[in-house]
Amino acid sequence: MPKEIEFKFKSPNDSPGYLLGQATMLWQRKLKKVLDPLNLTHTQFVLLAALGWLSKKNNAVTQVDIANQSNADRMMVSKVLRTLKEKKFISRQEHPTDTRAKVIKLTNEGAEALQKALTAVEDADIAFFSALGDDLTSFNQNMVKLTERNKEE
Repeated sequence: MPKEIEFKFKSPNDSPGYLLGQATMLWQRKLKKVLDPLNLTHTQFVLLAALGWLSKKNNAVTQVDIANQSNADRMMVSKVLRTLKEKKFISRQEHPTDTRAKVIKLTNEGAEALQKALTAVEDADIAFFSALGDDLTSFNQNMVKLTERNKEE
């Protein structure tokens, strides 16, 4: 008979990692429902949204900028950006000062797709996170803290 498994937490509901994983799966399921009709994956949406945010302040957004903004792996970002280019949602242009980098821009089609997706995702977020009520601000602050403290690992 195998040795009894020892857990640090008394139950799954005492484990923050387990709870975060469960909430993430449910949230991603909700987002998939709203993004599927728009022919976007969650990752494609995240990278388009990162590009949209960055483009508000910077006319020369690069792939590295998008990876950093979204806390995503650079190689994965490269592959997803190729798909977004095939969908005609982004363009790649020469960087004005860095010959190794390309400037990533939303096309008109990409801006339209992003706006539709933002509306759908933000509505889904409001519905999903409404369960937190007045605790939403505190929840967001804690999520920022977790993200900032764990970025470099």
